[in-house]
Amino acid sequence: MDQIHLMRVFVAVGELESFAAAARRLGISPAAVTRAVGALEENLGVKLLLRTTRNVRLTEAGSRYLEDSRNILASVHEANEAAAGINATPRGNLAVTAPLLFGKQFVMPCIVRYLAAYPEVDVSAFFLDRVVNLVEEGMDVAVRIGPLPDSGLKAKQVGKVRRLLCASPDYLAQYGAPRHPRELTQHAVIAASGVSPGLDWKFREGEGVMTVRIKPRLTVSSNDAAIVAACAGAGIARLLSYQVADELMAGRLCTVLEDFEEAPWPIHVLHRESKYGSTKVRAFIDLLVASLGQYRYLN
Repeated sequence: MDQIHLMRVFVAVGELESFAAAARRLGISPAAVTRAVGALEENLGVKLLLRTTRNVRLTEAGSRYLEDSRNILASVHEANEAAAGINATPRGNLAVTAPLLFGKQFVMPCIVRYLAAYPEVDVSAFFLDRVVNLVEEGMDVAVRIGPLPDSGLKAKQVGKVRRLLCASPDYLAQYGAPRHPRELTQHAVIAASGVSPGLDWKFREGEGVMTVRIKPRLTVSSNDAAIVAACAGAGIARLLSYQVADELMAGRLCTVLEDFEEAPWPIHVLHRESKYGSTKVRAFIDLLVASLGQYRYLN
């Protein structure tokens, strides 16, 4: 049997953990799925799946082969797109991820324009305040805020953001503004897990960095909740500049300790490294980069 076909069948079974479900996804019979997996295991001389009457599980070798097969099939798809021509119409599904508030505020408008421009593409958007693994979770494009670890991903810097300490005018009028980061221990602090998951906050001090152990009065799981609490006078919150741009302009929040801010965090657009560029990915990245470049407080 054709090796690419065998890989497609195996990937479907491995992802769905079911021969019957894989058959439905691929539009072939369960018997054909069973024959394909059997042929692949015989060709490789290794067991890829453990089968019982109730479920199907990957072996250790099967887990590694599943990831390799996904990458190979993605490269085949992208090679076919490249062969069809750089001006081929984008089509298929595009999976995009970004931090929650950043995605809602900046990426979603771009997605709407992209869908209008390319009617043969469907987009799945995942806006989450956690690091999404592009390969393991099947993402095509990601927006990341902060330093990037070394990886096999292509990255393009599209801007930067500051980490600000903010409080409402009413809070500052009642309790005063801290003049040094260590004075935060005397204030009510709001910790947003999306920006400050730990209790140690870092600040610039001369040419070095100081660390202050924070004991939050209020801890929330999302940045938008921290913004609401800070505007209501609940304390001092640490947030990213784009998240509170409107509140600062309207005077609902004020910044404190600006002289101790660390260097801004970079914003990157990432996609998976490959020999061939995907038309749908290239078109979206071009639109996203141009769109983000228009926002002055992202630069």
